[in-house]
This record gives sequence, structure tokens and C-alpha cells, in this order.
Amino acid sequence: MDRGNLVKSLHSYLTAYKEEANFVSLFLDLLKHPRCYLRDHLPGHVTGSAWIIDPIEKVALLTHHAKLDKWLQPGGHADGEEDILTVAINEMKEETGISLFKNPVSFFDIDIHPIPARNDFPLHDHYDVRFLIEADSSSGLVISSESKELRWISWGDVGRYTSSNRSIERMLDKTIAIYRV
Repeated sequence: MDRGNLVKSLHSYLTAYKEEANFVSLFLDLLKHPRCYLRDHLPGHVTGSAWIIDPIEKVALLTHHAKLDKWLQPGGHADGEEDILTVAINEMKEETGISLFKNPVSFFDIDIHPIPARNDFPLHDHYDVRFLIEADSSSGLVISSESKELRWISWGDVGRYTSSNRSIERMLDKTIAIYRV
């Protein structure tokens, strides 16, 4: 999903979630900037992530992010790659070791969230494009240096791990609606 396809998809994107609907115009504005796929583009840049689920076992794969010290879905910086689906899949493979999965057609969710300042970089926003990816929870996992831990978590327990992170709860709500749990 390159920049043009992302813009086109955002123009027709419908969501029942007010906060997500508010993100659409902000994404469209950001995507006008030629450098928005680079991590040094401030005050924010495009990132891609994978909301990985096993719909049979009703579990989601979360990573305990090493730098942020939070349970999140795998994902990361585009670093100039404008095919954001490729970014999300590459980040998923790198951070989890998952290589067998059902490839999504379009994005599943969008979110804009702040990333705290660090010694080498100021506070900034991630404009995250998320893809729903189905995988088998019995697949072997490989923890990267970016994670403290990886864990398949039952949909009912996700909020407990993520401190009821609203953007993750939104993806979980959408997942439950799709799979009619």
C-alpha cells in the first residue's frame, strides 16, 4: 500500500470510532509532506504495525516493547519505505519471527499517538497505519532486541496487559465484531 493508495483509502475510510475519524484529515495533511515516511520528520511521521491475531484460539500477539516499557502490537518506522504494508509485515517478521500468515488487503486501523522524548530525539507523534494479520499461535516466536517479551494473550485479557490502551481496545473491538465472538 504505497502513498497514493493510502491517500485513496483514507478518503473513503469509514469508521464508527470518533477518535479514529478525526485522524483521517491529520493523516491526509501529513501525507502531503515528501519526507513524512522518514523518522526524522517532525512533528511526526508514518509508522506501520501489525495487529496479529489467531481467530481460532481468540488470542492476540503483543510485544513488551523494550524502550517504551509497554505491551503493544509489533510495528515500527517506515525509514523511507512508502509501502506501509511492507513496513508492517517486515516489522512483524523482525520482531516476532512469524513468517506464515494471512496477508491483509487494506489497513485495519489508524492511530496518532505521542512518543516520549529521549536523549537523542524530541517528543513526536507516530501516525500509525495498522494491519490485521492472522497467524497460527502455535508458530514459534523469536524475540528481537526491541522486545522484552512476546506473548499470545486471550482477547479477554488484552486490556489488563495494555492498561486499557484505547487504541488497542479499538482494534480488539473491531476484531471481536469481525469474528463475532
